[in-house]
Amino acid sequence: MRIAVIGAGAIGCLAAGYLKEKGEEVTLVGHSSAARPIKENGLAISGARGNFLVHVDISDTLNYIPDLAILTTKTQDIDSALQDNSYLLRNSLLLTTQNGVQADNLAAKYLDRERIISSIVMFGATYLEPGKVVHNFEGSWVLGAESPVSVREALNKAFPTVISEEIKGMKYLKIFTNANNCLPAVLGKSMQEVFSDLDISRISIAIWREGLRIIDKAGISLVSLPGFPVENITRLTSMPATDAARVFSGIMQGLSKEPLYGSILQSIMRGRLSEIDYINGEFVRLAEEHNIQAPLNKILVDLVHSVEKNNRFYAKDDLIKNTKELV
Repeated sequence: MRIAVIGAGAIGCLAAGYLKEKGEEVTLVGHSSAARPIKENGLAISGARGNFLVHVDISDTLNYIPDLAILTTKTQDIDSALQDNSYLLRNSLLLTTQNGVQADNLAAKYLDRERIISSIVMFGATYLEPGKVVHNFEGSWVLGAESPVSVREALNKAFPTVISEEIKGMKYLKIFTNANNCLPAVLGKSMQEVFSDLDISRISIAIWREGLRIIDKAGISLVSLPGFPVENITRLTSMPATDAARVFSGIMQGLSKEPLYGSILQSIMRGRLSEIDYINGEFVRLAEEHNIQAPLNKILVDLVHSVEKNNRFYAKDDLIKNTKELV
């Protein structure tokens, strides 16, 4: 297959690099600031599979018709990515990889829905600088049941693929796994450092409790992800808050040997808007749709937007003060 990976961030670089290493015909498409170093020096990947350099074709524009386009931009960048490239993608398969549940709807404004394949990435990566990414931890690539065998076989060379008939429920559960990324983004610190603090970990449990209440009201059924069953959420949220925070803290500190920042903070560190509106903001949207409140997630969305706007992180005491009545 001729594969185009659109978006040269952490996930895009990792996917393009591993697919190229396994012999696939891959072109990475990214902004010129990202494309130039990779074109000149190659793509340096470190972490879970060791350190290596891979030379992958890269361009700042898509200039051919691919068989498969893997869209790895953030959700908020889908419009601009597809506006620029939709005329070349009309007869291609498009694989969405974004967090949240809105990516397919946004992509369908430009391409026929039957050519759009839903997916969920369960592996983790960190963007260090143009041309350098860390593969923090392994994980599968969950594909919707509509995915052709050719796509499954190609992606399986890079990451183990899992096929799901219930990818919508999985995507909502993935929101829960990402919902605590807002806290490192507010504080400007790694996930390991942030969640070593039990007071902050208590906020994480409260985020999940509020999210579960909203999901239940909306009539949405969560579906277990590979390596992350729904019970991980329900078990912790049913425990006393202090006990749950202690367990959560231990889990988060053990995710990666390398500092892990989460997708929201990584965007902010690169001077870009984050996907907060499609993660915690999805809880807020659902709550408004069903005439209920999501006060904690609303506050956290507002705090992240403040960081984006003012380029200034909050101190722990400020975060505690803003959320103490809701935890």
